[in-house]
Amino acid sequence: MVPFNNQGSPSRPDNQSPATAFQMAESTIWMDGVLTPYGQSQIHVLSHSLHYGSAAFEGIRAYKTSSGKPAIFRARDHVERLFRSMAILGGSVPYSVDQVIAAIGDVIKANHLDECYIRPIAYFGPEVKGLKLPLASSMKLAIAVWPWGKYLGDGSANKGIRVKIASFRRPEVGSSLPWAKLSGNYLNSIMARREATLAQVDEAILLDQQGFVAEGSGENIFVVANKKILTPFACNVLQGITRESVIEIASKLGYSVSEALISRNQLYDADEVFFTGTAAEITPIGEVDGRLIRGGVVGPITKEILKVFEGAIRGTSDEWEEWLSYV
Repeated sequence: MVPFNNQGSPSRPDNQSPATAFQMAESTIWMDGVLTPYGQSQIHVLSHSLHYGSAAFEGIRAYKTSSGKPAIFRARDHVERLFRSMAILGGSVPYSVDQVIAAIGDVIKANHLDECYIRPIAYFGPEVKGLKLPLASSMKLAIAVWPWGKYLGDGSANKGIRVKIASFRRPEVGSSLPWAKLSGNYLNSIMARREATLAQVDEAILLDQQGFVAEGSGENIFVVANKKILTPFACNVLQGITRESVIEIASKLGYSVSEALISRNQLYDADEVFFTGTAAEITPIGEVDGRLIRGGVVGPITKEILKVFEGAIRGTSDEWEEWLSYV
């Protein structure tokens, strides 16, 4: 059973405890070209994005590499997705991709971090009070960074996390914008994650409207069966950048990787299951709805992919060097 803290949520000391050398309240946030103290990094209470979810954001990580310098993992891919998300919404980011990447480096250096989570968010202010989307020219951009450990457990044991199938389902693809990382899309995920928390497990898996596996509340998902790797079709899930990285790594390792319709039964009967995502990185799943996957221990294919991924993010392998943008 996952221990609970006094707020009623699972205790995860690695990502919830305040960092000893970093205090968020003393940090600096980049806001439209100005490095701004945390306490002064404010938006108006009537912000259109606050009321209607009309914001696009990214989750990015920078890692301390073998060279001793921090490097942003797949910076250009993430920032380009931010731009695509805002374009899908109907807005535009008032900077170039290169300017945003440079700004991310500036805010990392300003906060003296060699490893961190990075949160750029493009949002609208209070100029429009109704549902009408504000003019693109009124869009603003902020970038925050903070230390963040493993999102789903500390990864110290050879065991996977516990998950459950949520009663909430991913919206039908014709009524949603799954390729856009929009803040309004995440209420569905919040409710599914809350359900998992109340059930005292680590995470939720959402099915699509046809009953096939879609993704976690904030992660893509992979299933290993008979040494073949399956993942849900990209048409109705977020096209995760860690997902793309894992597909490329697994393919180079010689594994067959296919997009497929995955049933609940295939999850229960899988040899291995794991999540991928910027926050979650690669997180093995050891139990689904009370059913153990491979006895709850991490499988060999997951371990092999994870080892290569760790080498890629730490800069110990020249093969994946193009994924790193050094600060």
